[in-house]
Amino acid sequence: MLFRSVPYLVRSIAGAPAGEFFFHKKDLPEDIHERNIVFFEGIDASNPSQINGLGSGTSHTSKVVVISPPSAAGADVDYTFYQIGIGEKVADDKGTCGNLMAAVGAFAVDEGLVEVDSVNQFAQVTAFNTNIGKMIKLQVPVTGGKARVAGDYLMPGLVTTGAKYTVDILTPGGGKTGATLPLGSRLSMTADSDTIELSFVDVVNPFVYVSAASLGLTGTEPNSVLSENKLLLDQLESMRREMAVRSGMEATLETARLAPAVPKVAIVAEPQDYITSSGQTIRRDEVDIVAKMVSMGRFHRTFAGSGLYNLAAAVLLPGTIPNQLTSIEPGCRERIVRIGHPDGVAEVRAALVDEGNDVAFVGLERTARRIMKGDLYVPD
Repeated sequence: MLFRSVPYLVRSIAGAPAGEFFFHKKDLPEDIHERNIVFFEGIDASNPSQINGLGSGTSHTSKVVVISPPSAAGADVDYTFYQIGIGEKVADDKGTCGNLMAAVGAFAVDEGLVEVDSVNQFAQVTAFNTNIGKMIKLQVPVTGGKARVAGDYLMPGLVTTGAKYTVDILTPGGGKTGATLPLGSRLSMTADSDTIELSFVDVVNPFVYVSAASLGLTGTEPNSVLSENKLLLDQLESMRREMAVRSGMEATLETARLAPAVPKVAIVAEPQDYITSSGQTIRRDEVDIVAKMVSMGRFHRTFAGSGLYNLAAAVLLPGTIPNQLTSIEPGCRERIVRIGHPDGVAEVRAALVDEGNDVAFVGLERTARRIMKGDLYVPD
């Protein structure tokens, strides 16, 4: 079957190539089963390597975004994100994606969903993310009435520059649980007779944080080493599932197993010197915290955009594990947070409300470009 009109296959990059499908909702089948077949066949979800589709066998390259008319006052578009399975037919819409937010703005401009003033160098796009019920403010660079690609902004982890897109998420807390810190700033769980302290933070995507030291790690071990540690991965997955239940996101550990996208889990450590996966030396004074995250059961090559937003907020929120490990002075309410991840340093804007007990906004600079627009062929 020829499935017509895949409006976008976009590359929205945060340290690693990530090709994802963008669809207009009106172009997809209304039946959810039939719609998912389109997603699964396009990505090749059932194959761990995804070689028979346009995924790349990683969580950050196995994604779909669906754009629809706005349902919220003040929004230009609605969008829904789907995390597609790797080696399994899963289309999980419980979380969202931080990297693809910039591409939503580019899509809205290129598809004529917002008015673009030919005089201005930027278009302002307001998108409502249905996954978390939050407004996203996007500043999209434009040229000739279309989203601009070329520019001099070099994102960490890239070798070529692009046009800078500014993304701000307003009041980002509590999108999935109703509270930024639904379980308080810290809590404990027992694992193999050991008591481990965790923080559960619901900002953009919910994340579970655990200190590297509590796991017997420094936090700078190469991903290649950590990925071979099945006991560690199982332990982190156990934490993820239990926090999903305790936070009220899932009713049972089994339903948490069947919803692998969120919450995600990250290992955090104090600032220290380390070597990135590409061989770069990061000095202790260049970062405010060091972190690694697991997504869909695998260590992320860099750090998901949604995780960068979340961690920057967690660093400022008093009493959380990231807050206790950071080099940022106590009581700071607004800051560009420097996050050391496996392949470099990401700088994230974050601010707390005046009372200091919740998050006012989080923001990042991103790049995005359209790769192709065409037809997707789906086997009968």
